[in-house]
Amino acid sequence: MSHNISRTDLPQNTAQDIERIYREWDRTWSADDLAAMIELYAPTATLESPLVPHLLQGNQGVLKNREEIRRLLEQAAPRKPGTRHFYRRGYYTDGTTLIWEYPRATPDGEQMDFVEVMDIANGQIQAHRVYWGWRGVEVIKVDAYYKDR
Repeated sequence: MSHNISRTDLPQNTAQDIERIYREWDRTWSADDLAAMIELYAPTATLESPLVPHLLQGNQGVLKNREEIRRLLEQAAPRKPGTRHFYRRGYYTDGTTLIWEYPRATPDGEQMDFVEVMDIANGQIQAHRVYWGWRGVEVIKVDAYYKDR
């Protein structure tokens, strides 16, 4: 069941952009369609995630443009662990920020748990922050992004 909560006074094009990004981000990531996924991001978009230093072997968790984000996606896509599923129940938005959760508990068992937070403007993701729950952190701790290759 999906429950989307948004302001009722959003301009139609803003509401459509939010819905498109919500649907397309999940579709492109689950299908490893990185070419389509990267187009959702503005050229100067930022992305923050604990996966950044883990996969790119750096000491910072922030990427600062579309090309840096592409590098991360190219590393992460073929390594998605088996516990990475795509169950979610809807999103929240105020028209500029889009938020949704991949909860740990799903109708079919457990999955990696994340909260995705995106700042949206001009029909593209301007900033993307990924907050990991304890199940997701466990995947990094046991290095499953490398072991499940």
